[in-house]
Amino acid sequence: MEDGTIQEHQKSLAAPSIFFIVAVFQLAYYCLDDLNKNKSDSEKENVLRGEIKRLLNEASLLSQPSTFAQASKLKRLAAAMEKELAKYQSLHKKYLVLYLKAVLVGKYLTYGMLLIWFWRVPVASISQQLVQPFGRLLSWKTGIVQDNNDIVVGIMAWLIISARVCRYVRRACSKMS
Repeated sequence: MEDGTIQEHQKSLAAPSIFFIVAVFQLAYYCLDDLNKNKSDSEKENVLRGEIKRLLNEASLLSQPSTFAQASKLKRLAAAMEKELAKYQSLHKKYLVLYLKAVLVGKYLTYGMLLIWFWRVPVASISQQLVQPFGRLLSWKTGIVQDNNDIVVGIMAWLIISARVCRYVRRACSKMS
């Protein structure tokens, strides 16, 4: 009797746990992708840009033939700083792409592990009236039929539903901000 209640409690925690795992991976990937697309400027980049702009302004002010050497020296210094800025930005982008790939690989490995772990085990049960035309599809590969008007949800369907809900919430939140 006690073993049945423990198993029932584990089943009831499976669905929210899987949803939480999916949400964490979706959020991590979205945040890293957003950083990659927005190209957020760091303090070092802003300082370098400001210094480059200042050097080029100083060089443009030195337009006399007697100050040509000093102007060209400032322009060379600005060009060297531009190269340093480009190197810093490419390194930053390289690390972001590496983190994106790591999150993606971790996500798929975790999904694979969850699929293996919950393959023929129902993850959740939903009233049949809520999912009237899709009941059989949601319980695909669980192999369990319940008598009390409930449809059991398999791991594949739950992963897809969780990912879609997380994506929908993320888009709704990004539109609000």
